[in-house]
Amino acid sequence: MAALADAEHRLGRGLPDDLRQLLLECDGIIGHTAVDTVWSVEQIVAQNLLFRTDSSFAQLYMSFDALLFFGDNGGGDQFAFVQTPQRPDIFVWEHETDSRRWVAGDLRDYLGRSLAEGGDAWYQ
Repeated sequence: MAALADAEHRLGRGLPDDLRQLLLECDGIIGHTAVDTVWSVEQIVAQNLLFRTDSSFAQLYMSFDALLFFGDNGGGDQFAFVQTPQRPDIFVWEHETDSRRWVAGDLRDYLGRSLAEGGDAWYQ
């Protein structure tokens, strides 16, 4: 898909293989209560570029360079792959505290947990 190649070019890095495969099948996943469990390709690019280039974020938060954001909980917390060092684990960035912590072993685990019954605060 040309959109994925363009996204990787704009981000300056490749997408994790399992995310790439998912995006080849669908352009994002909407979860419970219309939460963007997995963003569209365009939203992945836009959000990651914003987080890496917005000077106000640089003053408020630790660097986001090692993360690749791909979804959110609808309330400000965002989910990301760690790209440096590259690993399959999913972390949540909690916007109120700037904490980053492990929530799933890989994308399949993340989807199973986030799409299960129990609400959008499944990771807390």
